[in-house]
Amino acid sequence: MTRWLPLGGAFFVLFLGLGVAVARPPYAVDRAVAGLVQGWWRDTPGRVAQIVSDVFGPVVPATFAIALAIGILVCWRRGMRYQAGVGLRVLAVLATTRLVSVVFKPLFDRDRPREYPEFSYPSGHVVSISSTGLAATLLCLWLAPKLTKWVVVFFSIAIVLCAASRVVLGVHWVSDTIGAVLGVLGVGFVTGWAVRLLPPQPVPSPARAA
Repeated sequence: MTRWLPLGGAFFVLFLGLGVAVARPPYAVDRAVAGLVQGWWRDTPGRVAQIVSDVFGPVVPATFAIALAIGILVCWRRGMRYQAGVGLRVLAVLATTRLVSVVFKPLFDRDRPREYPEFSYPSGHVVSISSTGLAATLLCLWLAPKLTKWVVVFFSIAIVLCAASRVVLGVHWVSDTIGAVLGVLGVGFVTGWAVRLLPPQPVPSPARAA
């Protein structure tokens, strides 16, 4: 057993534990941050946050999944079975991690900081960008390792911006965004291990890749 399975399990337990904990009245840090940005969503910071939220929201994993599916079909038709197989497994990780918010929001039943549809924990937007970032990182680890560092940096910044935008908009507590990342890492590492994407393997020679 590699470290990925217990690591994923640990992240998932932390995700569940935080979800149970925040079912009570909000933490002091949640209340403090929410009070600091209260009303910002009505002014310029809110308009900027809404743009960031739209750019890094659920449209990202949907677009990535479509592009990945097209890439898998193209690779398969060209006889690139190895690349198609990696893409298919990455798609499985993306699908399972994206379900983190869909499945668990109703279970934790947490209210938003202000009147807003649906439940609060975990943040669906942060789950969206985090799941895409993990899937893109795994894809690069297997097929384009030289790009991995840049992908990690880009999505790390995107996750922070997305989380901040949801808090500024007053539709999520800080702990909702933290829980989203924990949930994605937990489910993602376990799924990645199950479909044999973790640990990553060296990029194959051209002969093997074809």
